[in-house]
Amino acid sequence: MPLTVRVVAPDKTVWDSPAEEVILPSTTGQLGILSGHAPLLTALDVGVMRVRADREWVAIALMGGFAEVEADEVTILVNGAERGDKIDRETARQAYDEAQTRMNQVSVDDRQATIQAKQSLKRARARLQAAGGSI
Repeated sequence: MPLTVRVVAPDKTVWDSPAEEVILPSTTGQLGILSGHAPLLTALDVGVMRVRADREWVAIALMGGFAEVEADEVTILVNGAERGDKIDRETARQAYDEAQTRMNQVSVDDRQATIQAKQSLKRARARLQAAGGSI
């Protein structure tokens, strides 16, 4: 029996289709979901979600949120999401390089700027990885 997977961001539904398997970037590490999984509610980190549908893997960049698993339904509510096949790899690479440069230029004493630079780098890394780029 396939999973029903739904990824919902504030501005759009990014995925709403059956799938055989889902790998989520939870705050405690990668989390695999198959049919028959126990009920679960977990926080999601910024990272790449992978969905296997029709024997093909689809990457989706998630910008943090929550996932609920119940009765073979996986509902993912996120702050933002983007399918990897919709992301331009070169643009994502440039954004990652810029975020890396900003991270290296932040003063260690400026905690707020450091946190913002780290979050920006995590988002850029997730988009690049979802687009198929390597880091």
